[in-house]
Amino acid sequence: MADWGDAVYRLALGQTRSRADAEDVYQDVFLRLLDSGTAFESPEHLKAWLLRVTVNRCRDLARSGWKRRTVALDPEWDAPDAAAHDDEDAAVWDAVGQLPEQQRTAVHLHYVEGYSTEEIASALDCRPATARTWLFRARARIRELLEADAAEDAPATLPNSGNASAAGGAPTLPRPPNAAALTAE
Repeated sequence: MADWGDAVYRLALGQTRSRADAEDVYQDVFLRLLDSGTAFESPEHLKAWLLRVTVNRCRDLARSGWKRRTVALDPEWDAPDAAAHDDEDAAVWDAVGQLPEQQRTAVHLHYVEGYSTEEIASALDCRPATARTWLFRARARIRELLEADAAEDAPATLPNSGNASAAGGAPTLPRPPNAAALTAE
């Protein structure tokens, strides 16, 4: 738990988008490890096993009848703590949270855990080309979401004159600096 607990919890939180559910998944994953008789070849093999079980447990939880029949009382209460990140990071991770499950998982494993596309493919039981496609589509969707947010936040007119030529040309929208890692590839 000391070595890989944070990775399991972060992945569970990213998948479930609920602290309580992430804590349940975290506990279940390590209970399964305790009950498992699997002989691990290396610490990386153990980490890959833990992350695979985490993804599977999150999917099980999402498909459960209980989860489908309940509604959060206050969605803001359950959301991850935005104060832990600055505004740009929060915008990027909010965009990641809007991705489909496979893309969200691939982004987490690649950018947070540092897995290659081959390792992601192995962990998610897909081909490496599929993992690369998920990452490509995720980056494109994140870029769209961030640009849409930037467009909503842009002022309707330029300060002072409202004339683009007075500012030295057409105005451009700023690009969130922390989005570069997700949008550059």
